[in-house]
Amino acid sequence: MSVFRQPEPQAILLPMMAVLTGLAFFSAMDAVMKGLSVALGAYNAVFWRYGAGVLLIGILYFGRRRKRPSRVAMRLYLIRGVLIAVMAFLFFWGLVRVPLAEGVALSFIAPLMALYLAAVLLKERIGRNAILASLLGIAGVVVIVLGKMGGEFGAEAQWGVAAILLSATAYAYNLVLQRQMALIAGPVEIAFFQNIIVFLCLLSVAPFFAVMPGAGHWPALSGAAALAIVSLLLVTWGYARAEAQYLVSLEYSAFIWAAIFGWYFFGEAVTWMTIAGTALIVAGCLLVAWRRPKKAEMMEAAVA
Repeated sequence: MSVFRQPEPQAILLPMMAVLTGLAFFSAMDAVMKGLSVALGAYNAVFWRYGAGVLLIGILYFGRRRKRPSRVAMRLYLIRGVLIAVMAFLFFWGLVRVPLAEGVALSFIAPLMALYLAAVLLKERIGRNAILASLLGIAGVVVIVLGKMGGEFGAEAQWGVAAILLSATAYAYNLVLQRQMALIAGPVEIAFFQNIIVFLCLLSVAPFFAVMPGAGHWPALSGAAALAIVSLLLVTWGYARAEAQYLVSLEYSAFIWAAIFGWYFFGEAVTWMTIAGTALIVAGCLLVAWRRPKKAEMMEAAVA
């Protein structure tokens, strides 16, 4: 276990900016992957995107000095890799059946769950402002969902909603693992093992489901892989430098990008309810960003 003092807002700002930028890249990847999932099916879109990701991150990983990962790190990589394989398939399978903005909005149950998982698993003391920020974010999501999901859902959309909610539950635990890994390994190492373990998990069922994409799909697959890697590097860097409670509420900012990309690429309208909900989300992010932590000693969880 390590003991450290909570940082001042100035020290938190740069990690938060890194996470916000990483989330913007991740939202762009979601938009690309939704199109690929429609064209190729969710499994093939995720499988080949991770295949491209292994090649791209492998160049970075093997092109630099590296040390052998610890047993603790490998255990976390394996747990997270299996989790992400299931999580990614469920999310993109569901995203084919619901609009991009709504899919991202539904996934926002994850940061709220992660906030309290961080208290249990990482022994982080959750302040009142962090709780209020998460509630503001959830309120914003509720406003958006009420505005954009007013109509009746068919069976396909209902299954899509269920898949995304299951994915969000897995993502909550993933956020906590992200913090644990960021404390013991570098961003490139984490990105490399995440990509290769997820790819191997998906490869295990490739004989039954894999179909080689046409040449015209490879630029999008490679682009999605590159966006995901840049996002992971930025987010991991941020999580290594600030506690999870300061960062999980920033996940709500992804909705802003989802609304923009959904409107631009898929013709999904942005309503006043969306704007109102986004305002609540931004307010929650700012509340965490400018919170002045108490000078209290914090205990990090043992990850061994």
